[in-house]
Amino acid sequence: MTTLTKNVVIIDIGISNVGSVKRAIKKIGFEGIISKKNVDIDKSTHLILPGVGSFNNGMKNLRKNELEKTIRFNVINKNKPILGICLGMHLLANYGYENEKTKGLCLIDGEVKELSNKKLRLPHMGWNSVDYKKNDLFENINNNKDFYFVHRFEFKPYDNSIIYGYTNYGSNFASVIKKKNIYGVQFHPEKSMQNGLQILENFISLNAQN
Repeated sequence: MTTLTKNVVIIDIGISNVGSVKRAIKKIGFEGIISKKNVDIDKSTHLILPGVGSFNNGMKNLRKNELEKTIRFNVINKNKPILGICLGMHLLANYGYENEKTKGLCLIDGEVKELSNKKLRLPHMGWNSVDYKKNDLFENINNNKDFYFVHRFEFKPYDNSIIYGYTNYGSNFASVIKKKNIYGVQFHPEKSMQNGLQILENFISLNAQN
């Protein structure tokens, strides 16, 4: 079996923790590049859309750099795997309501709204467990299901069948989503120690889906 060269592009939207994602990828033996250039996205085999910041500013920066159409083309037409992390997961949705209603990348049908539980402190920050069903991202994950979260908004898909993991913070929210070659995690794998590194390795091991 031929081993494909992995060309991992970490999409830089100007408000994300791209450096920590790149360092995490290097720990597992891959060289990711940080870029906001369409040509790099076109040459990629894997796309990572990391995130720290607001939905409206994230989409504003993607559109400012004319990345929206390029991302959609590479994911939909070329079937390249994409992993959205935290805000990056949110940007996969149709709409987000942080600060103002903003149209997202429309890669997975759904909306992003503030966490529904008002009794607990926001943002939801720290280690929490993920109750997941079998999927490609969670191969070889050990019995410790804890991952690191920092967020106050959640992805609410229109179709719950694309939810592959839930986390409870007063109430359940989607912490892992998957639709064909499109993946999203609410937690930060780059900050989740060995389990997080395994998630990234599993993602980069994926091939484009036909």
